[in-house]
Amino acid sequence: MFIRNDWYIAAWAHEVPPGKLLARTICDDRIVLYRDASGKAAALEDRCAHRGAPLSCGEMVPEGLQCGYHGLVYGRDGKCVYIPGQASIPPRANVKSYPVVEQDEFIWIWTGDPAKADPAKVVPYPWNNDHKNWPHKPERYHVECNFMLLVDNLMDLTHLGYVHKGTIGGNPKTHVEAKMDVTRTENGVKYTRWMLSSVPPPTYVKAVGFKGLVDRWQEFDFHAPGAIHQWSGATNAGTGAYEGKREGGFSLRLYHGITPETERTSHYFWAGANGYRQDDPAATEQLYQELATAFKQDLTIVAAQQRTLDHYKSVPYIDIKADNARVHARRVLERRLAEESGQPLPTLETA
Repeated sequence: MFIRNDWYIAAWAHEVPPGKLLARTICDDRIVLYRDASGKAAALEDRCAHRGAPLSCGEMVPEGLQCGYHGLVYGRDGKCVYIPGQASIPPRANVKSYPVVEQDEFIWIWTGDPAKADPAKVVPYPWNNDHKNWPHKPERYHVECNFMLLVDNLMDLTHLGYVHKGTIGGNPKTHVEAKMDVTRTENGVKYTRWMLSSVPPPTYVKAVGFKGLVDRWQEFDFHAPGAIHQWSGATNAGTGAYEGKREGGFSLRLYHGITPETERTSHYFWAGANGYRQDDPAATEQLYQELATAFKQDLTIVAAQQRTLDHYKSVPYIDIKADNARVHARRVLERRLAEESGQPLPTLETA
């Protein structure tokens, strides 16, 4: 079951250059992404109405997307516009078309009711467009877990000290004892974590050469169903970061885009933007490598978590103090699912 009446990231814009067809499964729908003759992104059901061949095995022609099996051509609205060897086109010669929006280097897709697909509801992320101040390298991972487990992972950062000791984590005790503020929003949750006078993690030291303790922050803004904006950083301890003076140290902005593929698999889009040595491409590449190492550790553990949960189907979670933001995020997702399905809202425990 998926939240369908909302926007998900279907692809990075660069994944769909002119002339290329990209097959991707989103919310269990098989979809082909492409650009029409004007260069505008489009998405169709990945199925020819004639004999069910994947349209992603075809090619772009001036009239539209041509099936690679028998040559039928479809417009961006999903209607067949040409059938080789005949002038008439049957009324049922069409496939589903999906609303798409290209914004902030992403191609967004709506798999629900097209009449409700308001482009203004795409959550903006302007930092992707500011390459001078926030240079970044885009990435996508295929993940063997339900998308909610990826949201959970980002809503409880106490795992950093255990899973990511050698990169972005650091001391587990520092994370568990972080000063934390959680705020519910209409469609998500915001939280801020402060680790004052703490030992900087290895990634931060490599980036800016910290010599002593730092005041470290992590700010997260979750927009259901799958957009998470992060700003993390640190400055030398006692130099005013907690009071708002955050210049001169380590700073990164992270976009986390989580899109369901199936009930047990997900697409994870991310980009970590370098906010400290913006004129140095090597710094941006180093940050990417550090984050990639950490996130691949996440993927290993959430995939193992999914396998365990599939085995122990009837065993419920327990929640602890660190789950505060995670519980709020889950409540939003469960409410949205209940609203679309007409099912009663599940009861969630609180710590």
